[in-house]
Amino acid sequence: MSSYPVLDPAYPIPALGHLCALAVMAKAPRAGKVKTRLAPPLTLQQTAELNIQFLRDTSENLATITGGAGLISYTPVGEEALFDGVLPEAFALLPQRGDGFGERLLAAAEDILAIGYGAVCLIDSDSPTVPGEAYAQAVEALRRPGDRVVLGPSNDGGYYLIGMKKAHRTPFERITWSTASVLDETLERCREAGLEVVLLPTWYDVDDAATLDILKAELLDGVAPEFAAMNGYEAPNTREFLATMMAVQAT
Repeated sequence: MSSYPVLDPAYPIPALGHLCALAVMAKAPRAGKVKTRLAPPLTLQQTAELNIQFLRDTSENLATITGGAGLISYTPVGEEALFDGVLPEAFALLPQRGDGFGERLLAAAEDILAIGYGAVCLIDSDSPTVPGEAYAQAVEALRRPGDRVVLGPSNDGGYYLIGMKKAHRTPFERITWSTASVLDETLERCREAGLEVVLLPTWYDVDDAATLDILKAELLDGVAPEFAAMNGYEAPNTREFLATMMAVQAT
């Protein structure tokens, strides 16, 4: 059982049509199943704890966005209780379906729009300091009349957000996932389909030791990423966890 509602696209909710779903694509935070590329330098238990703080900060950030509604598109089914106490009360859960990453993204967009939301942004769970203004820009772009795709580029060549009002299949097809060409290939697919694209400010994913160092510098030392055009979200939960971890390592 979960303390958050689990949505089902078979049961639409028409009253949600004025909202943009801000859906974080996430695995249930269990040690050994999340953020494993960070071990080492972290232990598997630390990576799971860090993942929880990422989810806390990202969801708290999203909860402040006017016109948005927070969701977690999660896997695996059956581990919903691992999100208890991590998310704001207004959040809901939606199970992921599909095999490959592109299939899961498309299925999430299809299911969320079928539930009745007017638009959807699919957001990664690895970027806890994305500026709230970037999310607000995405919601505003999708609120305007006309069809378009919104992309939040990551500095590694991927993206931290993809948003749309219709579940377009093309942006998820023929993509070499988990490579530095993801964003460029997605832009090419959108061009092929004649889809307008709105680009958000560039940010970064935390998925290895190098990007963890960028996160530590940003949150603990106040050093903004070199590519940042605006201040990042303060991510207080992640900052506290990192500060405590660093203090323990120093003793």
